[in-house]
Amino acid sequence: MQNLTVTLVQCELAWEAPADNRQHLESLLAEAAKNTDLVVLPEMFTTGFSMNALANAEEPGGSTEDWMRAMASHYDCAMTGSLAVRAQGAVYNRMLFVTPEGDVVHYDKRHLFRMAGEHERYASGSDRVIVNWRGWRVLLQVCYDLRFPVFSRNRADYDLALYVANWPAARRLHWRALLAARAIENAACVVGVNRVGADAKGIDYSGDSLAIAADGVLMADLKNTKGTDSVQLCGADVLAYRERFPCHLDADDFQLR
Repeated sequence: MQNLTVTLVQCELAWEAPADNRQHLESLLAEAAKNTDLVVLPEMFTTGFSMNALANAEEPGGSTEDWMRAMASHYDCAMTGSLAVRAQGAVYNRMLFVTPEGDVVHYDKRHLFRMAGEHERYASGSDRVIVNWRGWRVLLQVCYDLRFPVFSRNRADYDLALYVANWPAARRLHWRALLAARAIENAACVVGVNRVGADAKGIDYSGDSLAIAADGVLMADLKNTKGTDSVQLCGADVLAYRERFPCHLDADDFQLR
């Protein structure tokens, strides 16, 4: 495993305004995306956490996917984040992982946030998705998935878990604690990227985007600031920690049905 530079993008999101959000993000990437391997954007980075699923949904290969391909190619890095996508007669909160070569892998959010009615507007995904990127095995997760550790359990099949979110400030303690727990219990690096500001429904978001090493050490904390931060994850450190503290050898044997 080589080292992997990950760039966290924590910003406000214009409500249901994909073109405006893409333009704003492009301005942030002009400096932040230089010399990085992976750019992580928030959940629903084109619209905010809107329940207007049908109105906001793009087709696969739509404008935002095209934009991600262009950014990935320009900066020679992978781009990831989620948006509403219409497919197979339903709308999904879909996390895209786009490479400079134009390859796209997607993960459809499994755990839908019923307290906002997300389960009534979006279809739930079923597959756990891991992508291989520059020597790292990367687990894709979206927001509310963070509360369900069985789904993200490391089966010796990933090195880095990504959580993209629109996680309200009212539950920021949960966000920060659970991100650290996922890293510690899975002996894997964790990067969580959240938004800041308030949305059209008056919900405040505190950001708190974090990067956490496999041993639980905090490597980056954007707190409540707008902007970006890049962190270099050390592959050798991950492997050395797992060898030094191999708690996975004593894990209970169970699988998700």
